Amino acid sequence: MVEFPELFQVPLAEWVDAVMSWVLTNWGAAFDAVGDVILFALLRVEWLLLWLPWVVVVVGVGVVAWRAMRRWVAGLLMAGFLVLIGSFGHWDLAMMTLAIIFAAVMISLAIGIPTGIVMARSNSVEAIIRPVLDAMQTMPSFVYLIPALMLFGLGKVPAVFATIIYAVPPVIRLTNVGIRQVPSSVVEAARAFGSSSRQILFEVQLPLAVPSIMVGINQTTMMALAMVVIASMIGAKGLGMEVLLAINRIQIGKGFEAGLCIVLLAILIDRVTHALAARQEYAVTS
Repeated sequence: MVEFPELFQVPLAEWVDAVMSWVLTNWGAAFDAVGDVILFALLRVEWLLLWLPWVVVVVGVGVVAWRAMRRWVAGLLMAGFLVLIGSFGHWDLAMMTLAIIFAAVMISLAIGIPTGIVMARSNSVEAIIRPVLDAMQTMPSFVYLIPALMLFGLGKVPAVFATIIYAVPPVIRLTNVGIRQVPSSVVEAARAFGSSSRQILFEVQLPLAVPSIMVGINQTTMMALAMVVIASMIGAKGLGMEVLLAINRIQIGKGFEAGLCIVLLAILIDRVTHALAARQEYAVTS
């Protein structure tokens, strides 16, 4: 066997370990503070979802789905999905999963939409961030667990952190694309009437880019949901943990039940957010 010349070997693993050691030594307290804030918010959301009576949640989701899809049958179907999840005995686990998704999506939007705006307003920034987004979307999702574990340890916080890394690229890309696709004639007309750059952004470009941004929110939410099983490997309780335990114990039935609950949540979230995005697009074009 011919070995690769040692002269050309790059000790990338050692460099990464050195960087992570430096970060933990110098910024460990800052990451602990960030983790405490995320955990505080996550626990409050989880408490609220678990505290609300299941009837209130089911009816609320049914009404939202009905208003979004404009069909009462769709509202009943989405509400029926939640009832089915409860009938499997996974209501509490589903609420825990929703709390993680909600926290991860909110933080992803808080990071992604401003980043997409900056990318849209600067070609240089776009050239720098685009390869980073490519790497984030092509890297195996299991890799995200490594920095999450090193920075935050085990538990809900690293699960949220890993989910954010995995889920944030779509909303960044589609915010950037949505703003860039606003017709230049509209922007020039606003500028001719004396609008400032800030006014053009908030009163012209962002309103016209809302349909694209809504699609980005939909994709970010679905990708966050896709991470629930992987996030359970680092201590995130919920439906993902139930699937993982079923795999370890070879409990086919329990694994199928939990997996079906994840599918039902995915369909519910996708249909509602997609309907909202379609309504926004219709409002803009009409």
